[in-house]
Amino acid sequence: MPNIQELEDLTTQVRRDILRMVHKVNSGHPGGSLGCAEFFVTLYKDIMKTNDGFNMDGEGEDLFFLSNGHISPVYYSVLARSGYFPVDELNTFRLIDSRLQGHPTTHEGLPGIRIASGSLGQGMSVALGAAQTKKLNNDNHLVYSLHGDGELQEGQNWEAIMYAAGNNVDNIISTIDLNGQQIDGSTDTVLPMGSLRAKFEAFGWTVVDIENGNNVEAILKGMAEAKALTGKGKPVCVLLKTVMGNGVDFMMHTHAWHGKAPNDEQLAIGLEQNAETLGDY
Repeated sequence: MPNIQELEDLTTQVRRDILRMVHKVNSGHPGGSLGCAEFFVTLYKDIMKTNDGFNMDGEGEDLFFLSNGHISPVYYSVLARSGYFPVDELNTFRLIDSRLQGHPTTHEGLPGIRIASGSLGQGMSVALGAAQTKKLNNDNHLVYSLHGDGELQEGQNWEAIMYAAGNNVDNIISTIDLNGQQIDGSTDTVLPMGSLRAKFEAFGWTVVDIENGNNVEAILKGMAEAKALTGKGKPVCVLLKTVMGNGVDFMMHTHAWHGKAPNDEQLAIGLEQNAETLGDY
């Protein structure tokens, strides 16, 4: 059984990392990163089964693809604190010649990063390709992906979603960060999408709801349910209901912090609300 307190402590530290990274360069996307901290921590520390070390082939292990690449701060923090690269490299976030660019890239060979992402709508297609490759190679491990809810306004997603069900790609679990916010406002204001559950089911997917996507235990339970549904002929979608900016009270429930860095005073407040647990870099 996972140690819930350890996962929660790491989540708190990851929130500190996110705030400090974007503050240092006055650039980045804290809102969605904070909202997905619990998900990334549980994914990398318990849910996924990975090999020691890192190679791009990914044979014999679960794989993860981040489609909404602008939430790279949470991705980098969890990768570093999972041993993929030194934690102090977080100091280089968004600096010239850094391996930790604003959107993940592959040309610098950062361990843990399998695709360049940030051009929204493309991650589903890549993840499906990886999932089918595993089937062809008789590799029974799973492929996980994460997508923003606003990102689903991109049409390429729905071609991929249709393709997945049509080709019985049942070794993939695609999670949607359902926070209801995007860069220009709420998703319902920018472009209402109706019921994503109804849409995914109509496209032939099995859907799992995680009502509290900022609760470690709820995520562990929901993802275990999703995993149990793989291998049954249908791709699996998880609707993860999160709060943008979670853990920092003035950033929560608003799109205003989608892509804005905190100033010195705001950083201090955010860090005070998330007491250091494992040590800052």
